[in-house]
Amino acid sequence: MKNEKILLGHGSGGKLSHTLIQEVFVKYFSNTILDNQTDAAVLDIDSKSISLTTDSFVVDPVFFPGGNIGKLAVCGTVNDIAVSGAKPLYLSSAFIIEEGFPVEDLTEIVKAMAEEAKKAGVKIVTGDTKVVDKGKCDKIFINTTGVGTIDESRKHIGSGSKIEPGDKIIINGNIGDHGMAIMSARNDLKISAPIVSDCACLHNLIASALNVSDSVKFIRDATRGGLATVVSELVSTKKFGINIDEDKVPVLDSVRGMCELLGFDPFYVANEGKFVMVVGKDDAEKVLAELKKNEFGKNAAIIGEVVAEHPGKSIVKTGIGGTRILDMLSGEQLPRIC
Repeated sequence: MKNEKILLGHGSGGKLSHTLIQEVFVKYFSNTILDNQTDAAVLDIDSKSISLTTDSFVVDPVFFPGGNIGKLAVCGTVNDIAVSGAKPLYLSSAFIIEEGFPVEDLTEIVKAMAEEAKKAGVKIVTGDTKVVDKGKCDKIFINTTGVGTIDESRKHIGSGSKIEPGDKIIINGNIGDHGMAIMSARNDLKISAPIVSDCACLHNLIASALNVSDSVKFIRDATRGGLATVVSELVSTKKFGINIDEDKVPVLDSVRGMCELLGFDPFYVANEGKFVMVVGKDDAEKVLAELKKNEFGKNAAIIGEVVAEHPGKSIVKTGIGGTRILDMLSGEQLPRIC
């Protein structure tokens, strides 16, 4: 099938569908659960509670510096499970493919998903494939669902219900890389210092922090809407505020320069390998030191704190000594970033 294009018949459920499933999906996703090829995967989960998430990926372009839509689908879903304080275990994956899409490109995407899932220690156990008429979708869309187990003592992390004034805000590295990498690839910008997406599975990094501290009170991945939207959402209905020190937020010079050139604010640019973590003040330095041991946390920094003042608002102290309010992203800054 190497030089073939996707045909409507590949989504018919007949012989072409069977060939596509066997030669592409089963070939790379193969595991003891998926290989049964039943309509529903039967999973053994040793836990009282599970974490469940679902997400769809429509990024344009589907191949970009640092990854492709397949890697993004696995990383994004694994991270959504991990930031809830859970351990990711299983993924489902459903593909909507435009007629005429090259099988070679599909294979590259599926291989990237398989490789990332293997590195993350999760299994893709069930899925679906649909083919639509040319022009009815843009190349390929992927929907993934993730399942993980969560300890009772960590259920509060997703909601941030135990946050209190004095807690510290940590970011695990440079912001804005993914959004600017997509912008550069989409518009074929010839920049002197190429920007690579930060797309990565962060569950092992998060687990290392949870293992050294019981004071991790909140985690959220800073994807669409960026850092600004995460902290704005966090305080919007709370009786506390957040102060962020702009000078402490790590941003690559190439990303900052591109943002200035194109009129973007790095605080609102999407990431696919960054999370915002709230940690009790006494454990913040210990957690930071642990994060820095990992390649995906080597540029981690404490960037602010939770305060009793200005409840419901996030305030940034700027590099020139002023302040500004961080609000949620209004409208669409970078379309189809994930």
